[in-house]
Amino acid sequence: MTGETNLGILLSSLSPRLNPGRFVFCCVAQPSVVQMAAAIGSFREAEGTTLILAREEAERLGLAYDYVAAWITLEVHSSLAAVGLTAAFARALAGEGISCNVIAGYHHDHLFVAEADAEKALAALQQLAAEQR
Repeated sequence: MTGETNLGILLSSLSPRLNPGRFVFCCVAQPSVVQMAAAIGSFREAEGTTLILAREEAERLGLAYDYVAAWITLEVHSSLAAVGLTAAFARALAGEGISCNVIAGYHHDHLFVAEADAEKALAALQQLAAEQR
């Protein structure tokens, strides 16, 4: 099923959901099968492979990290070809002084914000959606 591309519909239907847990970004030169299996996401760069893991998993595996994040999923099924969604929620979060690391999945966008900003970010995203209705 193709995702939504209409920005007005996307924004009014954001339905942000805070996932339980704390998450970290780790970088490894060559990820092991165990590390990859534990990761909720990964991305290969020239400098190494970034793994996104639950904090407890990173600690269990002995992986270093320096940023602890909350994970917010936008429940709206956004198209990978949608224009303006990332800019709109980034602007709303930036207006509140909240940094955001975004992962686009096939069905949803996933936002990682500093753990201390989780509730504030959720409120900003809910306000953004309410303004579009």
